[in-house]
Amino acid sequence: MNAPSLPQVLPLSRPLPDASRASAEGRCVAYVMNGFPRLSETFIANEIYLLEQMGLRLRLFSVKREDEPTVHPVVRAIRAPLSYLPKASSLSGSSLAAWLAGNLPRFARAQWVVARRHPLRYLGTLGSALGMSWRYRRSPLALRKVFIKEFMQATHIAADVMRDGSVAHLHGHFCHGVATITWFASRLTGIPFSFTAHAKDIYQADLNPGDLLERKLAAARFVATCTGANATVLKARHADAKVVHTIYHGLDTEFFRPDPKPGALPLVLSVGRFVEKKGFEHLVEACALLKHDGVRFGCVIVGERGSAYDALRAQIAARGLQDHVQLRSAVAQDELREIYRQARLFALPCQVMEDGDRDGIPNVLAEAMAMGLPVVSTPISGIPELIDDGEHGLLVPPRDPRALADALHRVLVDPALHERLARAGRRRICERFDSRRTTLALRDLFLAQIRSATS
Repeated sequence: MNAPSLPQVLPLSRPLPDASRASAEGRCVAYVMNGFPRLSETFIANEIYLLEQMGLRLRLFSVKREDEPTVHPVVRAIRAPLSYLPKASSLSGSSLAAWLAGNLPRFARAQWVVARRHPLRYLGTLGSALGMSWRYRRSPLALRKVFIKEFMQATHIAADVMRDGSVAHLHGHFCHGVATITWFASRLTGIPFSFTAHAKDIYQADLNPGDLLERKLAAARFVATCTGANATVLKARHADAKVVHTIYHGLDTEFFRPDPKPGALPLVLSVGRFVEKKGFEHLVEACALLKHDGVRFGCVIVGERGSAYDALRAQIAARGLQDHVQLRSAVAQDELREIYRQARLFALPCQVMEDGDRDGIPNVLAEAMAMGLPVVSTPISGIPELIDDGEHGLLVPPRDPRALADALHRVLVDPALHERLARAGRRRICERFDSRRTTLALRDLFLAQIRSATS
């Protein structure tokens, strides 16, 4: 049996003396994540792997221990040590006193270590967590208890970082709970921090109530985000726009490259977690319209089960599409690449939900384009930064199955349009979203922080 393919890191465009010196001096960056590894967050695993290949030393902290049925091959290539925080039970339906009684013993030793070593920092950060629980409460008498939980988790990270002694910078992935934990850990240790803001964590107000996001922006050394649209929003919420950097989630354009192996039936492919913001219900409805119009096609949607899965199955049955539309479970990246090769085109009709939930630039769109697949999507969030309508793909209004069906039909029946979009899409990814360029920018931000800490 052949070993699974790993992303290849091609020669970098310039030498990395700063990274080599930082590695030799034993300084590293600690990544804080809500869960690792996650099948749906390949971009984080790829980022970590590439940073390591670029000479940066990392430590990984995961709030939760994931129980994924499979992991992407790149995860097995990561060498950074990974630490899981003690399991903490849910706060829902529990009083703070009862929750502390059940969970404090698992965190007690870290509390003691940090409080003994830095009592003023410990008390000051604890006071801030208590103050935030009151300041951002949901009702006059209902404390937002999550900040106490995040303080305890941050203290566990802080105690570990103090024992290690090599961490020069802390970085949280996502700007809601993980960024709060990273901020608290920064205050407890005196080590600066940054965070990456993605999509719904920026736009869903309940994830960062009141002015909490503004306070994190003010405290962080820098903030990375994956779209220019996100950067515009974040810069409007912070006086110093220079701290916000747009760094696209790049991908390996050699791993994802055109190698078509189409089957007998033209295949429309879509990939993503089965949740409402992906707009899969509109894709299924577009498939019903294509079937009614007599178009010859098949459709496969690949992803992890989510809140929309059961409704989609019912919709497929109700529209009589069992022979046209298949829902498949999520797969690792090397297997997904084989599915891309079998497809004729890629569709992802994303939409913005009423609560603000949305995608940024879905990685699967970039992967499909890199594989030479024409793509059809919607002009929301950062997607227009990836696709100029009619040039690198086709963009249709969200929640419009008829427009989506017409766009899919055009690509399916017009070989010249298919070829033109495929070539231009691949070129756009190579020029703007190659991981050798995007990850290098992030590495340089981290190195600047390490140099500042050691100077």
